[in-house]
Amino acid sequence: MYRHDYDSTLAQYGDFIKNMSDTAVAKDTFNPELYGKYNVKRGLRNADNTGVLVGLTSIGDVRAYIIEENEKVPIDGKLLYRGISVEDLANGFEKDHRFGFEETAYLLITGKLPTAQELSQFNGLLDDYRRLPEGFAEDMIMKAPSRDIMNKLARCILASYSYDFNPDDVSYNNVMRQCIRLIAQMPTMAAYAYQTRSHYYYDESLYIHNPQKGLSTSENFLQMIRPDSKYTQLEAESLDLALVLHAEHGGGNNSTFTVHVVTSTGTDTYSAFAAATGSLKGPKHGGANHRVMEMINDIKEHITDTKDKGQIKDYLIKILDKQAYDKSGLIYGIGHAVYTKSDPRARLLKKKARELAYSMGQKWIDEFEFYNTVEELAPKAFEEYKKSSKVMCANVDFYSGFVYTMLNIPKELYTPIFAISRMAGWSAHRLEELAVSNRIIRPAYKNVGGKQQYIALSERNN
Repeated sequence: MYRHDYDSTLAQYGDFIKNMSDTAVAKDTFNPELYGKYNVKRGLRNADNTGVLVGLTSIGDVRAYIIEENEKVPIDGKLLYRGISVEDLANGFEKDHRFGFEETAYLLITGKLPTAQELSQFNGLLDDYRRLPEGFAEDMIMKAPSRDIMNKLARCILASYSYDFNPDDVSYNNVMRQCIRLIAQMPTMAAYAYQTRSHYYYDESLYIHNPQKGLSTSENFLQMIRPDSKYTQLEAESLDLALVLHAEHGGGNNSTFTVHVVTSTGTDTYSAFAAATGSLKGPKHGGANHRVMEMINDIKEHITDTKDKGQIKDYLIKILDKQAYDKSGLIYGIGHAVYTKSDPRARLLKKKARELAYSMGQKWIDEFEFYNTVEELAPKAFEEYKKSSKVMCANVDFYSGFVYTMLNIPKELYTPIFAISRMAGWSAHRLEELAVSNRIIRPAYKNVGGKQQYIALSERNN
């Protein structure tokens, strides 16, 4: 068991720190009605829950409705990567029995689909970059293991600055090199961070498998996290599709916006991506698929028949009524800020989940059918409880955790897999920000704290 030193200072100053915290909270709390008074766009969202337009992009596009007679009409959602439907992209490489993440990364960062020769050269470049620099694993990962792999990923990205011969050069060519290097090395960093965590915190055997040339990103990741390095073709294809579907989602999501904000300061690539990783670590952004799985397990524990739709819907209503599960009133994996009728990522992943489940036997088939039933009943439960006809659908998080479970991927790696994938989108957005903008992103905050008079130290009272 890896142990940290106890903070002995806390024993002496714990009460003082708490008092400081209570004082700060009291000062930092103000009347929420002020948001409306000053027309503040909380969370950079408009009153109708659409995002505040803060920039332009040619990388990703999310479409969920059309306008007819000045009203929004929900449509089956579309996700475009550089103007190409992600469904067409996935159907293309699946039809050719190829892995698609590398092609997707090339498309996102260059704006065009690679030719066969370009894709081969890009794969060769990734192969050459996948191994970490000499001493990196020992010095930067194993000597300071972390309970949270996202924390270790952020530190690994920052540490990569020290292993770069030209880290501060923000010329397009140099940043392109840095982006490709990180796209290649993120799976290795995450796999080694996971193995180190398992060894030092849970006393498990330490397996460090080198990435292998000629394997795809998904194949390499699976062989690095598994003790025997073995995987099936379908397993690798399933993870590959998940990587493709998580690679990009427009400039407005929190971590991608973070890339734009930090890049606009003129700082180095590693600082920008470490900040984005910190953003993605937050459970409101990167951890929803884990919540879905916990919720599904909770539902099964509190009903007597997993095929009884009445029981399932009644329990979903209890969740909405904050009587069940985590009492948040949320059905995780259902609904999306943009998609209404359907999420194209969920459609594709559901299809792959079905294929994977049916290849693994009745236990997983039953599990898939239960997920399918919950997906079917959740909007009905919402309509009954909320008395609302709002159109809503399952999002990508609803099935991604289930797919990872079938792949026997530990839940600690769910969000790191998201980061591995999203590095491709982050890279595209950093390059775009450098290419088209020369202004620092600097929004405004209204001060509502009021004034205080300075009091001499000798005259201050508690």
